[in-house]
Amino acid sequence: MPKAAVSLDLYSQVVTRTRYRQLAEELRRRIVVGEIPVGAALPSEAALCEQFGVARGTARQALAELRGEGLIGGGRGAPPVVRTDVLAQPLETLLSFTSWAERTGRQPGQQTIEIARRGASRCAADALGLDEGEPVVDILRLRLLDGRPVMIERTSFVESVGRLLFDFDPDSGSIFAYLTDNGIDLSMARHTFDAIAASADDAELLCIPAGSALLRERRRTTSRAAEPIEFSDDRYCPDVVTFTVENSSAGTLAPVQRWQRDPVASQPDTGSGTQSRRRRSA
Repeated sequence: MPKAAVSLDLYSQVVTRTRYRQLAEELRRRIVVGEIPVGAALPSEAALCEQFGVARGTARQALAELRGEGLIGGGRGAPPVVRTDVLAQPLETLLSFTSWAERTGRQPGQQTIEIARRGASRCAADALGLDEGEPVVDILRLRLLDGRPVMIERTSFVESVGRLLFDFDPDSGSIFAYLTDNGIDLSMARHTFDAIAASADDAELLCIPAGSALLRERRRTTSRAAEPIEFSDDRYCPDVVTFTVENSSAGTLAPVQRWQRDPVASQPDTGSGTQSRRRRSA
């Protein structure tokens, strides 16, 4: 095939991929804000083509993406129906709550409760390959979607990386984006999910009853060279966020390396650090 034809074909594929994702984002936004409520039918493929000026295949791909996220169901000749307005978070977006929220048309926000340099807890030390008590930078943030508290983020960074955060306003946006812009390699992550009951502190921050079920994600982030950078214990309201995993039988999955000691969730250390900034939400 001539090079010009190959280039044109690749360009066409990129444009098609961009168009169906744009259409999926718009439909997702309408579902989330209630313009298309749960139980209502989406426009048919033909109607979407006419309304948005896209090809039939583009409309079909957009609907397939929403169906894969669990937002819609039905089909086979009948317009798909909205099943839920709870957004799914794909694993590839887990490193950045801000990026995920913006991708789904929501307004991300954060309130920083504390940032401090202190000795590593046992959990953080195990995850980061440190001795317990070695200095790390801890950050506690409340994450918001459209102004609603939906997640508590308790994160420990190795000191060499975390010290950069003392020159950054964590309320201004994505910590991961800031660190990446400053040359920090955040390439790999291992995620562990389980359920946990909300502690009294969790309940106060999330404005929910103590003991309510939360979805917990524990994450260990490393560089391409497998150098530990960050350990985080994130707790989500499960009525707001779910997670999706896509597999392919084409590849072989590597065996999962288990923790030497399971980093069970814990509150950040309460001892005083050599550096700290503490904030309280209004």
